[in-house]
Amino acid sequence: MRTFRLAMVQMNPTVGDLEGNTAKILQYIDDARSLGADLAAFPELAICGYPPEDLLFKPQFIRDNRRYLDQVVAASKGIAVVVGFPHADGDLYNAAAVAYDGKLVDIYHKMYLPTYGVFDEDRYFRAGRRCPVYVINGVGVGVNICEDIWYAMGPTAVQRDAGAELIVNINGSPYYSGKGSFRERMVAARAQDNQLFVSYANMVGGQDELVFDGGSMVFDHRGELVMRGPQFQEALVVADLDVEPVFSARLHDPRPRKENQETLQQIGTPVKIHVSDYQDGGTRPALPKQEWQTLEPLAEVYSALVMGTRDYIRKSGFQKVLLGLSGGIDSSFTVTVAVDALGKENVVGVAMPSRYSSEGSILHARQVADSLGIELRTIPIEPAHQAYLDVLEPSFRGTQPGVAEENIQARIRGNILMALSNKLGWLVLSTGNKSELSVGYSTLYGDMAGGFAVLKDVPKTLVYRLAEWRNAHGTPRNVIPEEVLNKPPSPELRANQMTEEERIPYRLMDPILKAYVEDDRTFDEMVDMGFDPAQVKQVIQWVDSNEYKRRQSPPGVKITPRNFGRDRRMPIVNRYKHF
Repeated sequence: MRTFRLAMVQMNPTVGDLEGNTAKILQYIDDARSLGADLAAFPELAICGYPPEDLLFKPQFIRDNRRYLDQVVAASKGIAVVVGFPHADGDLYNAAAVAYDGKLVDIYHKMYLPTYGVFDEDRYFRAGRRCPVYVINGVGVGVNICEDIWYAMGPTAVQRDAGAELIVNINGSPYYSGKGSFRERMVAARAQDNQLFVSYANMVGGQDELVFDGGSMVFDHRGELVMRGPQFQEALVVADLDVEPVFSARLHDPRPRKENQETLQQIGTPVKIHVSDYQDGGTRPALPKQEWQTLEPLAEVYSALVMGTRDYIRKSGFQKVLLGLSGGIDSSFTVTVAVDALGKENVVGVAMPSRYSSEGSILHARQVADSLGIELRTIPIEPAHQAYLDVLEPSFRGTQPGVAEENIQARIRGNILMALSNKLGWLVLSTGNKSELSVGYSTLYGDMAGGFAVLKDVPKTLVYRLAEWRNAHGTPRNVIPEEVLNKPPSPELRANQMTEEERIPYRLMDPILKAYVEDDRTFDEMVDMGFDPAQVKQVIQWVDSNEYKRRQSPPGVKITPRNFGRDRRMPIVNRYKHF
C-alpha cells in the first residue's frame, strides 16, 4: 500500500506583504514537516497575496517575489512544497513553484486564465502550455491552479493520461453564498471522471471587497470526500491518501482510453519529472483529529461579513471604527458585525438625533449599544440643521420643502462622522444595504460617507434574516431588539416618514433587483416571472439612474454571485432603454 500524506495550507495572506506572507509559509512548512507530510500545498499567489492587481505591472514587485520564493525553496528540506507566485519568464505567468529538499524542481504556469466576474487575469498573465506530473514519494502528482480544474477536458485530463494519481490544485477562489457546494460537486466530478485523487487547497481571508472562505478538500477516485477543511479560518488540513486503488479503478474503466490523444495534446504538453522514490511512512506521527462542520447558509454569510470586515480594517492599518447608530435595522446589524469582527472595545456608536428622531429610535440605539457593550456618543444635530436651513433660506425661498431639506440632515451626520474619523483616526463604517444602493435610496456625502460598507452586497430582506440568525446564535444573543426587527423602516428625515409608503416594499423589490442586477433578466422575462410590470419598470429606472451614486460608494463585502463594483461594471453615461 502506498500512502501519500498531503498537507493543504489554508492561509490568510495580505496582498503585498511579501515578508509577512513568507513568514507564514515557512511556519506552515515546519508544521507540515513535523507531521511527516510528503507535500505541503499553499494557495494561488500565496507569496504576494491574491489578487495583486496592478502591483503586477511593477518590475520591482516581481523581482521581490522571486527573492522571497528563494526562502521558501530553501526551507523545503525533507518535504515537497507547492506555492503560488508571479513568475517572470519572458512574459508574466500565474505560477506554482514546486520545491523539494531545498531545491527548485520546476515551475508550473496556470493554463486557464479567468477574465469574468471579479477576475481579470488576461490583463496580467500569459497562459501556460505544459502539463507536468511530478513523481513525489513514488506517487504521480499533477499540479495545476484554480481555474484549471474547472474544465473537464483541461490539464487534469492530460496529467492523468501522463500518470498522475493525485492532482494538487491551488486556489484563490473568492466566496459568494452557495459557491461551496458548487465547488464540491465540480471537484468530485473531476476526481471520479479521471479516477484519481483531487485536492483543492483554498486560501482564506478578506482582500478589499473579496472574501476567501477556505473549505479546502480532497476527493478520492470514486468522487467521495476524504477530507474537508474549515470555512473562514486558517488551518493546516492533512490527509493520508491510499493511492493504490487508483490503478485498479482505471483498469476497470475504459472511458479514458477512448479520449482523443490529439485533443489532449492540443490542451497542453505532458511532462513527467522524477522527484523522489517511495518510502514507507510507517514511522510518521499520528495525525491530530480534524473534524470541521460545514456552515449552514446564514452562518456562512455572517462569517463572510465578519471576516471581510475584520480583514479590511486590520489589513488597512486601522484599529477602531465608528458608525452612526440610528436605532434602525441596518445600523443595528452593522454594529453587531463590527463588534464580532473587531471586539467591543474597538467599535464606537454615534447617535445623532434630529427634530424628527422618534423616542423609540433613540431608545433602540441605546439598547443595542448596551447589549454589545460599546461606547455610544450622542451628538444632536438640531443646531447644525437649523443653521443650514438659515444659510440656505435665501436660495431655497419660494420652493416647497422636499428631498433637499431632508438630505441636509444625512449630510450633517456624514460630516460629523468624518470629522470624528479625521480627528481620532477611526474608520467610518457606512450602514446602507444593497437594496438601497441599487435604487439610490441613499444620500451622497451623507449616509453613504465612510471607508467601508459592511452591507453593500446584502439585500434588505437578507439583513433581517441575518439579524434574526445572529440574535439566535451569536454571543451575546438577542442584541438587536425585537422592536427593531418589527418596526417599519424609516430614515426619519421628516415627520411620520415611512420608507415603504414611498417605495416598493422590500419583500417585493428585492426579488426584482436580484433578477435585474444579478441575473440580467430582461423586462419581458421579469414580467413573465410574475412580477408587476409597473414595479419592474420603476426598479429598472431607479437602478439605471443611480449608477453615478454607486461609483462613489465605499467598498464592501461581496456575498452574492454579482456585486456592485468588481462584478457589475456598467457605464455611468448610458441611454440604453429596456422597454
